[in-house]
Amino acid sequence: MELDYTVIGKNIARRRKKLGLKQAEVEEMADIGQKYLTNIERAVSIPSIEVVMRLAAALDTTPDEFLVGAARHENEEWRSVAELLRKMDGKQLDLARSFLTWLTGQTL
Repeated sequence: MELDYTVIGKNIARRRKKLGLKQAEVEEMADIGQKYLTNIERAVSIPSIEVVMRLAAALDTTPDEFLVGAARHENEEWRSVAELLRKMDGKQLDLARSFLTWLTGQTL
């Protein structure tokens, strides 16, 4: 699956506007740099997984709402996983991404 960063940016903007938040408010909530969100929303900057997770937490949704346009609000288990991921440094996130990639290929 190839990611369309223009669509991702539009999905983030749509969620932010739905909540009535300004870009600066979300940037502060997600602890990202000033003007970074505007660049993400316009597909000028490509957000890392960590930034997508922070934005999802700040906008009270799941990352899949940004990536594929659908949120999973009925199953809130993702929040505990998101909180764990938010505390990780870059090396830990790389390891978590590798594990999750492997796990999605497994039949349980």
